[in-house]
Amino acid sequence: MPLTDIAIRNAKPREKPYKLGDALGLFLLVKPTGGKLWRVKYRIHGKEKALAIGTYPTVGLAEARRRRDSARELVFDGRDPSIEKRRDKMRAEMASATTFTSVAEEYCAKRKRDGAKAWAPATANRSEYLLSLLRGSIGDMPIADIQPIDVLTAVRRIERKGQLESARRTLQLAGAVFRYAVATARIPSDPTRDLRGALTTPTVTHYGAIIDPERVGELLRAIEGYEGQPMTKLAMQLAPHVFVRPGELRHAEWSEFDFDGALWRIPAAKTKMRKDHLVPLSRQSLALLEDAKALTGPEGYVFPSIRSRRRPMSDNTINAGLRRLGYASDEMTAHGFRAMASTLLNESGKWHPDAIERALAHGDSDKVRAAYHRGAHWKERVEMAQWWSDHLDSLRKLDDLGSSCGRTSGTGRRRT
Repeated sequence: MPLTDIAIRNAKPREKPYKLGDALGLFLLVKPTGGKLWRVKYRIHGKEKALAIGTYPTVGLAEARRRRDSARELVFDGRDPSIEKRRDKMRAEMASATTFTSVAEEYCAKRKRDGAKAWAPATANRSEYLLSLLRGSIGDMPIADIQPIDVLTAVRRIERKGQLESARRTLQLAGAVFRYAVATARIPSDPTRDLRGALTTPTVTHYGAIIDPERVGELLRAIEGYEGQPMTKLAMQLAPHVFVRPGELRHAEWSEFDFDGALWRIPAAKTKMRKDHLVPLSRQSLALLEDAKALTGPEGYVFPSIRSRRRPMSDNTINAGLRRLGYASDEMTAHGFRAMASTLLNESGKWHPDAIERALAHGDSDKVRAAYHRGAHWKERVEMAQWWSDHLDSLRKLDDLGSSCGRTSGTGRRRT
């Protein structure tokens, strides 16, 4: 006989648990403590089981029957209601505990230790900073609840501040976090996939770079007369000779240098291309490094922060030094030393373009060709390093090179 609300209310506890049956497997289990628990009995794959579906009076008779019917539908489809209940609980717990920020932190940690594809320190710092811009908007939201409009609203706040490139890059990083969440079974799909084209495309800019030989000489003389921090001056003096990426120069450590072999081996973890980069050192570069070693050697960073020897020089130190010398950001930057070297080395006509590309640590899509040319041009790169330093000295010492070296001007293309 089906149960009634009156019968349930009047059911008194006994010395032992007992059942009050309803219909189609539904029953109420009355505990000696007075608790009343709903259960559904069912059979699946030849085995009888019972599913807990709530407590009375929180779950009334009508709701208990609805839950019974839902469980029976699962059994009819060949699915075990007990297993589905556990899955639903795990999904709910994961959704409530998994915020966008927590998944983003997990993703960044993975990318920093991702083998050959691991982020360089500078890339990691930049990416973590950009993702932190989303904390005040979607950061505390369960990642499974985030909709495309939530992400778009968040990145448009960055865009409205005029930070178009930061907004674009933040959206890309958010998409990477969501795709990681898909891969780790937190969400079914990436909500940013349909947001392509929603942001204003930033105008392509170029790194300020002096590439006119006469002005290069002026710059080198200005650096020689720099009266700020000694390590900033040494970093600015060394930068044009080795023309590595600014982050590689800032993060240089004494353990990477072989003074006897005149070689700087930048480990793969610090390079953009995730490959060891070998830099042949000219006599001038070695002399500057010896000066730096007297100040910061023989261990740790070559160019440490003025606040702590445990951290490298700030990423803005060289640029700040150039501003102090009177060079605007659209005129000369730390990265501009690479464009300077690339332009003048190519214009000299003395060196194979592949040797220059290897010196700049630009990637090659053809791995076989890249391996061959890296070895084939090493001797030429060693000769080129010394010629380049000698050429810089000649530019620094002469007031006017006239037409013998030619005259060019402009900015360096942003190929990093």
